[in-house]
Amino acid sequence: MDRNKFSAIAHRDHAFYNPMSEGKIMKMIDRAALKPQDKVIDIGAGRCELLIRLVENYQVSATAVELYDRAIEEAKRRASTRIPDGSIEFIVDDAGAAVEKCEAGSYDLGICIGSTHALGGLESTLEAMKGLVRKNGFILIGEGYWKQTPSAEYLAALGGADESELRSHAENVKAGEELGLIPLWSYVASDDEWDDYEWLYSMSVENYCLENPEDPDHDAMLERIRAWRRTYLTWGRDTLGFGLYLFRKV
Repeated sequence: MDRNKFSAIAHRDHAFYNPMSEGKIMKMIDRAALKPQDKVIDIGAGRCELLIRLVENYQVSATAVELYDRAIEEAKRRASTRIPDGSIEFIVDDAGAAVEKCEAGSYDLGICIGSTHALGGLESTLEAMKGLVRKNGFILIGEGYWKQTPSAEYLAALGGADESELRSHAENVKAGEELGLIPLWSYVASDDEWDDYEWLYSMSVENYCLENPEDPDHDAMLERIRAWRRTYLTWGRDTLGFGLYLFRKV
């Protein structure tokens, strides 16, 4: 079963691919004080809903980096009915390779929400963003964190994850500080926001399988989503957090 296919189906009714509410995300963006023609780059942009909204609301010039070509196809379809042609440069490529081709210090806002793995983790993502963003520019990161020490059973259910793969909320902020970035604001997802995200994620797959019983991945998708739902309810809801972090480069 293709991982990208499963994720696209599970997120088909989400505005954004993370548990933060739309209101919190847009309030965080407001704090970056974007102006018309400011340059914004989003690493792991998915269907580019956030960038489309930034063009709609602030008339920015945007660059989307996304490895999954079908997500970019959907992004282009959405963009074609909402924003002027050419407002977003779409790059379908590995994030590391794409970043190397971008002009250093040329962006007013760098975004990577839920995709720091694409650049090797939180520190390397912050380093890459620091290189891309101009002096006094902004960096917006979305990253998971441990609310409490994860149990061995939870780590095993996540496929053999390691506790070291995430930090605490405070340590996420500290990671930016240690690189000389100034932390300006943070929000974390509430229990209600997590429930909204996880139950919609689960329901989307259940509904898809009901609607598409002949899909060759039907049984595998149901097995996967039901195991994931049990994992969330048993351990994840109390253990895994998600935060948005806004930094300024000085």
